[in-house]
Amino acid sequence: MTLLAIDWALIIEKLILVVVVVLASLGIALYSTWAERKVAAFFQDRLGPNRAGPFGLLQPLADGAKLIFKEEITPNSANKWLFILGPAMAMTAALITSAVIPWGNHLEIGKRIVPLQIADVNIGILYVFGVVSLGVYGIMIGGWASNNKFSLMAALRGASQAISYELAMGMSLIALLMLTGSLSLKTIVEQQVGHVWNVVYQPLGFIIFLVCAFAECNRTPFDLSEAENELNMGYHQEYSSMKMGFYLFAEYVNMFISSAVMATMYFGGYDLPFFNPANHSANFSALIGIIVLMAKVVFFIFLFMWVRWTIPRFRYDQLMNLGWKKLLPLALANMLITAVVILWLHK
Repeated sequence: MTLLAIDWALIIEKLILVVVVVLASLGIALYSTWAERKVAAFFQDRLGPNRAGPFGLLQPLADGAKLIFKEEITPNSANKWLFILGPAMAMTAALITSAVIPWGNHLEIGKRIVPLQIADVNIGILYVFGVVSLGVYGIMIGGWASNNKFSLMAALRGASQAISYELAMGMSLIALLMLTGSLSLKTIVEQQVGHVWNVVYQPLGFIIFLVCAFAECNRTPFDLSEAENELNMGYHQEYSSMKMGFYLFAEYVNMFISSAVMATMYFGGYDLPFFNPANHSANFSALIGIIVLMAKVVFFIFLFMWVRWTIPRFRYDQLMNLGWKKLLPLALANMLITAVVILWLHK
């Protein structure tokens, strides 16, 4: 009976954490649309959203309501099941990536220790890569099922781009894994707590990962799959209502999760320099850790938006050349240099 009670308590803890993480991801994605408009307005010397609520804070809710109540239109020539599956897969892949991210250390509730991580698996980074790869299927299925040549061409561009930049991203992470010796994101964070962050040891690897993250999230200057001035509206041209909303929100959820992954692997995750958790209660330390991680995530989200309104879109040949002829050789060189340095230090 005791073991059964502990198992039920663990299941309830995980379910609560799943609900909190999913709602937080959707909420941040929702208000990232508001932040994007405000950042764009700042760079262009405008006000941005300012009508719906104070400072336009209700604008994302108004946009969400508009998408929910708009008419659902499915083209007669579309494959209807796949037409629905595409945006559903894109949103699902975006949300389940967060399962292995450690959002803080742990909470102490009574005599129980509750880790602030849904699943601490020893192949956390491989899990992230696997789920991110599934997001490509959401783009391809949506573009193909629409039975629109412009949607299909945009989907092919998006898939080619994702495959190209995943190689360089994976190579940059291999160098990091050589240093940490673990695929677990929790272990990678713990190794940085109270020590030097990984970005100091892997500055080139971080820059490569950052550029590839822009490409994986289809963000400017890598948004060729949504190039409305070339391909009408991109792979989601035939979508409307919340199907369209799922594709849009999935991009912002991916941006949030990518920021959390970068903060976790290269910037210490929930680690705050000069803050010793041993001098404070576990719950207070966990709260500080969550706030610190969110601050790092907000910085990276701002960086995504800053780049969008600063750098123009690449041509497609420039995008592919950068991925295959620049980033991939740099990632390979970084991996080899890291291996040589580690071997030399361990002599």
